[in-house]
Amino acid sequence: MDSRKEAQPKGDFECQLCGLTAPYSYYGQKPPNTHSVVLLEESYVMKDPFVPDKDKFLILGSQCSLCNRRVCVGTECSLFYSKRFCLPCVNENLQEFPLEIRQDLDKRKSHSKSHPSKKTDART
Repeated sequence: MDSRKEAQPKGDFECQLCGLTAPYSYYGQKPPNTHSVVLLEESYVMKDPFVPDKDKFLILGSQCSLCNRRVCVGTECSLFYSKRFCLPCVNENLQEFPLEIRQDLDKRKSHSKSHPSKKTDART
C-alpha cells in the first residue's frame, strides 16, 4: 500500500532555465526506500521509470544557492560545487570559483560552440 503512495508525484519540477518539466515524488536529502543514501543538497527526485527496482531514483534538480531558481542538473543549466549554482550566477561570480571550475566552464563553452545545440529547428 505504501509503495503506491510513494510512486505518486508530489508536484511538477520545472527548470527555470531550460524548461525541463517532470513530476517529482520527493524533495529533500534522503529519498524514500534508500538505505544509506544522503544527497549533498536538497533535491527534487523521481523514481527511475526505466527500472523496476523501487530503490532507484533520478535527481531532477535543485535550487540555486544564490538566486533560488529551480534548475535541473543538466550541464547547460547548473553545476554543483559544494552547493548548486545556476550558470547565470556562476558567470556573474566566476572569479569566486576555483581555477579548475573556470577551466571546466571554458571547456564546456568551446565544446558547445564546436557542437551546435540540437535544439535548432531542422524544418527551416
